[in-house]
Amino acid sequence: MEVAKFKQLPILGILRGIGAETLEPLVATIESAGLKTIEITMNTKGAAELIRKAVALSKKRLTIGAGTVLDLESLKSALDAGATFIVMPALVQDVMEYCVKNNIPAFPGALTPQEIWNAWKSGATMVKVFPSNFFGPEYFKEIKRPFGDVELLACGGVTPQNLRTYFANGASAVSFGASVFKKELLAKKDFLTIGESIKKYIHEFTVLDN
Repeated sequence: MEVAKFKQLPILGILRGIGAETLEPLVATIESAGLKTIEITMNTKGAAELIRKAVALSKKRLTIGAGTVLDLESLKSALDAGATFIVMPALVQDVMEYCVKNNIPAFPGALTPQEIWNAWKSGATMVKVFPSNFFGPEYFKEIKRPFGDVELLACGGVTPQNLRTYFANGASAVSFGASVFKKELLAKKDFLTIGESIKKYIHEFTVLDN
């Protein structure tokens, strides 16, 4: 993952529980909607193979990482499949140490000030504040007061309506998952609606960035 490139469009799409049969049209939809970065969670059935296939389909047009990485076995499986960054729901020490040692961008999850600081000091690319919706955008503003240099990724409850507020309050990046990649939409292959939802996030960031 080129972190500088991610920061140009700091929006991360999270794919969890998707089926292999939807991957190809889903990758095409994500690309055409303008999203550049996605993660496939390792608690998805056949996650490593999905990552491998997504990497091949996107031909480097997408930056693809692995999420919900909780142990070294999952980490190495994800990296072997072509994942270029790692996301965790919490700070998993041995996974984090491996990523730092091997210069792999890593986004450990945290919530409290102590957890956020520990994650950042461990070498995080950004700290994933999860679940961010419980405290909301204002929490980011408060965290940034003492931890001004800590880069934060909002995960959980980010919508096109509040995206600008998260950035205004100190988030360096945001993410979305099931609110866009809805099971019912995937089941009926409604990729048009999924694409339109993605575009709303990108539009709000573009307006903010300009």
